[in-house]
Amino acid sequence: MSLARVKWAGLRTAFRTIGRAGAGIDLGFRRGFDSGEMLDYVYENEARGRFLLGKAIDRAYLNAVGWRAIRARKALLKEVLHRETAQRRAEGKPSVILDVASGPGRYLQELCLETRAQGNPLKDMAIICRDMDSQGLSLGRHRADGYGLVNMRYEAGDACDPPSLTTVNPRPDIVVVSGLYELFTDPAPIRRSLQGIHAIMNPGGTLVFTTQVRHPQLELIANVLVNREGKPWVMLCRDAATVEGWAQAAGFAVRSSQPEPVGLFTVTTARRIEAAVPNGAPSSLRRRGDAQ
Repeated sequence: MSLARVKWAGLRTAFRTIGRAGAGIDLGFRRGFDSGEMLDYVYENEARGRFLLGKAIDRAYLNAVGWRAIRARKALLKEVLHRETAQRRAEGKPSVILDVASGPGRYLQELCLETRAQGNPLKDMAIICRDMDSQGLSLGRHRADGYGLVNMRYEAGDACDPPSLTTVNPRPDIVVVSGLYELFTDPAPIRRSLQGIHAIMNPGGTLVFTTQVRHPQLELIANVLVNREGKPWVMLCRDAATVEGWAQAAGFAVRSSQPEPVGLFTVTTARRIEAAVPNGAPSSLRRRGDAQ
C-alpha cells in the first residue's frame, strides 16, 4: 500500500507541475477532466502548450487510449445521427434532436455543418443542447453563432432530473446521452434519466446512448485526475447489456449496439415504446423493437 501511495503521489505531482505545460492537462485541472470543455478540446485534437515541451506533453495526452476512443465514439455518434435524420427526412419528417448533457456540443455542430454542406438548409433539423455547465453552454452558443447555425439552441438543464427534463420544448424525436452514464457509480440517477427521457420524447422516437464497457486506465484516472467538482475522477465501466436493460425497463426497445473502433465504448440506439417494460423480459422486448 505504501508503494502505491508513493507512486500515485509522484504522478499527481508530475501532472500538476510539469504536466500543466500541456494545455489539455492544464484545462483539466482548471475545469475538470470530465467537463464539456475538456471533451471539446479532445475533439479538436490540436496539441498546444508552453514551448515545445508543453506541446509534446499535450500530444501524448491527446493520444491516450481513452481520448482516442472518445474521438472514435464521436465519429460513430455522427454516423448514427446522419442515418437517423436522413431516414426521417426521406419520410418527410423533421428532426428535433436533444442532447441532455451536451457541453459545447461540437459533434452536433459538425453534424449540422456536414448536413448543410450536402445541400440541406437545416430547416428540418432543430437541435437543443442542454447541460448544467454554463461555461460549456456559452462556448457552444458562441461557436454556433459564428457558424450561423440558427437551428441550434443552448439552455441549462439536468439530465438526471425528470422535472427539469419536462421543460424541454418542443418534444424531441431523437435524444442523445453521450459520455454521461459512466460518471455515475450509483445506477439510480441513470434510471431516473432514462425514465425522464422516455416521458418527454415523441412516440416512436429514437434514444442514442453510449456505454463505457472497459478502460485500461481507470486506476490512473481516479488517483491522479479530478472531475469538474475538483474531486477524484471516478468512473465505472459496465457491460452494455446492463444499461440496455435499464433502458428497456424505462420503455425503450433496443435496436442495435455497436462498439467504436478502439473498443472502449458502445453506441446503442433504441426506440421509444408506449409503456415501460417489466424487468426480466429483454429478449421479447428486443424482438418487439426490431419489428417496429
